[in-house]
Amino acid sequence: MKQRCTWCGDDPLYVQYHDTEWGVPVRDDKTLFEFLLLEGAQAGLSWITVLRKREGYRQQFADFDAAKVARLTDAQLEKRLQDPGIVRNRLKVFGARTNARAFLEVQSAFGSFSDYIWSFVDGQPLQNQWKSMKQVPATTPLSDKISKDMKKRGFTFVGSTIIYAHMQATGMVNDHTVDCFRHQECARLT
Repeated sequence: MKQRCTWCGDDPLYVQYHDTEWGVPVRDDKTLFEFLLLEGAQAGLSWITVLRKREGYRQQFADFDAAKVARLTDAQLEKRLQDPGIVRNRLKVFGARTNARAFLEVQSAFGSFSDYIWSFVDGQPLQNQWKSMKQVPATTPLSDKISKDMKKRGFTFVGSTIIYAHMQATGMVNDHTVDCFRHQECARLT
């Protein structure tokens, strides 16, 4: 039996996410936008709740196409608030459009969102050596710095905890515990 980070438990969806996505370095802007939108939706909820609604988000938010999300009208966003396939929180739903617009501005200024976000770690994933999940922080001085910069650029739902979760999910930081089979696998990815 494979040793995994304890947070994923035995839910098949969580296990699959842990084994194939979490901690894998993401440099594709569309996927980075997807995780930004999903992490923002997760605020105050469990990640498994959002994972179960991922397909609903894909359908309601143009398959995570930031340019299309940026053009959504108030009426279109109001309609999305009726869909139980997503988290129906007005601030989060309208925040998706706000973040899409800020995302496009960052792409324009930096060439890509990936270039912008990865510049905070000099383009290389940070490799942690946690022995237990209790050691893994919810925020770091770096996530504080990124959060502050993103807020300045007009993003919403980008507090330090959300940003650190985004960093973990997109492989900017390897927070698999050292006894997890994915720790070494992810450490080899750049």
